Amino acid sequence: METFGHYPLYLAGVLNLGLFVFHAFFWRLFRWNGELAKLSSLNRNVMQIMNLCLMALFAVLAYLSFVHAPALLSSSLGHALLVGFAVFWLLRAVEQVWFFGLKTPVSVFFTYLFSIMAALYAAPLAVFA
Repeated sequence: METFGHYPLYLAGVLNLGLFVFHAFFWRLFRWNGELAKLSSLNRNVMQIMNLCLMALFAVLAYLSFVHAPALLSSSLGHALLVGFAVFWLLRAVEQVWFFGLKTPVSVFFTYLFSIMAALYAAPLAVFA
């Protein structure tokens, strides 16, 4: 039973790495060279900084999920972090629906993805509670 909690965290780590790579391609995918040029310098820079910070967050989440899964599962600090990670992804799923709706297959996909991410971080807490 102890190893069950590791698998959702490992899968979450893989998905975080995927999101890291996806965000690395934002400049090309969304043609940010041209699109961000339409914004003020402040807004253009904020967009890029937020994206880079999200990439750093995804890298940290992946690292913690892969390397520190045992500590996340066995300590009160680890449990608090798992709750925080689950809440982050749940809020991201809600924001997906709020801002994009469920009108396109891409939006539905991301809503499911973010919901799955929340569940992957919450599942070990349910098992070890």
